[in-house]
Order: sequence, then structure tokens, then C-alpha cells
Amino acid sequence: MARLAHRLRRDEGSAAVEAAIILPSLIMFLCLAIAGGRIVTSGSKIDSAAEDAAREASIHRTAAAAQGAAQAAATESLDDQGIKCASTSVSVNTGGLSVPVGQVGTVTVTVTCTVNLSELLLPGVPGARTLTAKATSVVDQFRQRGD
Repeated sequence: MARLAHRLRRDEGSAAVEAAIILPSLIMFLCLAIAGGRIVTSGSKIDSAAEDAAREASIHRTAAAAQGAAQAAATESLDDQGIKCASTSVSVNTGGLSVPVGQVGTVTVTVTCTVNLSELLLPGVPGARTLTAKATSVVDQFRQRGD
């Protein structure tokens, strides 16, 4: 009887069972942490691209030039920071360029980027995430403006 009780209390093989139960949960948690970190990092880089685009747009005199410059600045900033968007959209509000000289105007740029997460091969993580950033830059109130 003592032998049978001793056999039932032995721990042989329990470490493997515990690892088989806990390891998948730990791997999933690590994968979600990697995906979350990528989303946060990409979001801050897209914020930076929006700020660069707004600043670039605010120094141009015409709405057409400002829109072209904002698009180019956002694309260049995203490329420089290593962000590869599945799709990118840059929207520019150039209303501040039409205010009379001597009054303060602003230019607002919205950058939307769809970040691809499918190459992470994480179960339960969506294939892509769309991130949007908005930035506003002040137009120099004494700078001449175009038509």
C-alpha cells in the first residue's frame, strides 16, 4: 500500500505537462506584445510624418503648392522612418492660406496609413491596421500669400 501511495505522489512528467499548458499562452502573450509595439511605434512615426507635412504645407504660398508639398513630405518622412504602408492618404486643409496678410492662419494635414501586420504571422491579430494622424501648423501672418 505504501508503494502505491508513493507512486501516485511522484512528480515525474509533471514539468512537461505544465510546459504544454503554459507555453502556448506565453507565446501568444509575446506575439501580442510584439504586435502592440509595432502599432504604437508606427503610430508615433505617422504622427511625425503628419507634422512634417503640415510644416511643409504651411510655408508655401498657394493651396496647390501646399498640397503637393504636404504629400511629398509625408511620403518622404514615412520612407525615411521605414514605414511601409499598404495604402496612404494625405488630406490637406489649406484654408489658412486664404486669410489676409496680418492675420494668423493654419494649415492642417491628416495622414492615414494602413500598416500591414500579416507578416508577423500572429494568430488572432488582424492582417492590417489603419492609423490616422492629424497635425496643424501656423502660417506666418506676415508672409505674402498667393492666389
